[in-house]
Parts: sequence; C-alpha cells; structure tokens
Amino acid sequence: MRQKPSIVLTGGSGLLAVNWFFSRRSDYKIYLGLNEKKIFPKGGFMFSIDFFSENSFLNQLYLIKPSIVIHTAGLTSVEKCENNPDLAHLINVELSRIIASATYQLGIPLVHISTDHLFEGIYPMILEDEPTKAINVYGQTKALAENVVLKNNPDALIIRTNFYGWGTSYRRSFSDQIIYSLRNKQILYLFDDVHYTPIFVEILIQTVHDLLDKNAKGIFNVVSDDRISKYEFGVLIAEEFGLDKSFIRQSSIKSQNNLVKRPSDMSMSNRKVREFLGRSLGTVKEHITLLHQQESETKIQEILRL
Repeated sequence: MRQKPSIVLTGGSGLLAVNWFFSRRSDYKIYLGLNEKKIFPKGGFMFSIDFFSENSFLNQLYLIKPSIVIHTAGLTSVEKCENNPDLAHLINVELSRIIASATYQLGIPLVHISTDHLFEGIYPMILEDEPTKAINVYGQTKALAENVVLKNNPDALIIRTNFYGWGTSYRRSFSDQIIYSLRNKQILYLFDDVHYTPIFVEILIQTVHDLLDKNAKGIFNVVSDDRISKYEFGVLIAEEFGLDKSFIRQSSIKSQNNLVKRPSDMSMSNRKVREFLGRSLGTVKEHITLLHQQESETKIQEILRL
C-alpha cells in the first residue's frame, strides 16, 4: 500500500489547523504541532513544538519528513499583541523566521498564513503589491513576519486571508458566535462600518492545495470574491440558517473607544489567485450555504466535541 504523504501543521489546536486536519486526514498523514493546548483528534499525530529552537524544529522535520509545512501558529489577539509587543514579535515574527529557515534548509514547501490586518483600512479591495501600513502591533508583526519568511525561504507561499468555519468547544469562530447567539435569541451588535472579504475555511484549504499543486510561491490574497460588512455577514448567516435576524443590531466601530485601533476596511482583491488558478473562489453567500450544508457532517461533530 502506498504510504500517505505527511503534513505538519503548526498551531495544531487552532481553528484553521483543526479544520485542515479534518478536511485532509484521509489524504495525508497529519502531524499537529502543539504548544500549550493539547488535543487528540482521531487519526492525528501530535508533537510538541519548541517554538524558539531552530535546531529542535529542524530535527523534528528531519524525522517526520513532511511533504508540506503549514504555519498557522501565531498570536492573533489584537489586544494581547498591543499589550505585549515583545511577545507578539517573538511568536509572530521570530517563530516564523525559524520555521521559514528550517523548511528552506530541508527543501520542504512552506505555507505561511498571514492576515488582512496589514493596511490602514482606507482603500477597499487591496492587491498583493500594495505596500503594507499596519496600524496596530498585530498587523505590524504579521507584516514583519511576511518579510522574514520570504527572506529566509524565498520559495514560501504566503496566504493573506480572513476565514471562518466550525470551531471547537474551546474556541468559537465568528460565524459560530453569530449562530450561537441567534439560536439562543440573544441580541448581537455587529459593525456596519467594518468591511472585509471573509472566506469559508474549506474553500481556503482547497485553494491553498490548488496553489501548491501549481508550485505557487510569493503572496496571494485567498479571500471571497466580494466585500461585505460584519453586519451584512451576520444577516446572511441568519437568512441561510433560518434564524431571526431582528436580533442583529447595527453598530459602529467608531463608537468603540475601548478597542485597540483596527482598520475599518480589510477587504482584499483575489484577482491574482483567480487568474492564477483560472477560476472564481466564490461569494460570501455561496460559502455560507456550504457552511450550513456542512453542519451535519460527522467530521464537524468531531470538531465541535474537541
């Protein structure tokens, strides 16, 4: 029997890595690199990552011999990054440098997951060649991470994205929070002045594998085809799931004085990836329909129980 190729996922207990594991476990032998949070999904292989030792990570990769490393680990809380910039730099930048260097030395393809928080938020549908200008520590460290990754591994594939999907018992996604609130008839305030291009995690995963199959490298915006506000996203969720959208109230980010400054427009154009792959990635409405259809699947029930 032909042995399955292997994937290493850093940030193995995070929402993206968990969904990647359940999406691809039948095709790959998947190693989840864990740090503080330990999970044990059926069919997975877990190992502890020493986040700050390049030699240790090199040795682990040498033993596993993965066909791909997907770097999803990071400090993603905007507030935590702002309150502890040294920790944000250590996790978002230095760890990325270590992983980029190790994969390049061993000739292993690297996918580095970036963000849409890299710009001021003045212009919509930003392209990949726009100079970054982040307005908070989180965005600044993620922009620096992209630079150190490409410096240490010029063959790396960098994915700028904003995704949603089914979350675990210990971490809900944005779409989870909306569905949970509406099913429990709770009032939900969503920003009508914050715009973005969110993508369903299953489409994100498929698109990344399609890019890898074509030996893509460099920066790609992997997002939905259309721009939408957080409030409009919530309304689409309510309509698709047959929930009462009157519980969703419009709010403004400008009125939130207690939040760390964020870009009000995080939308990015996916024109480059559409042209590279020769196909559309789909609209937010289409993706939410897929999210709903996926809810009853066995693998989603496994995710929810983690």
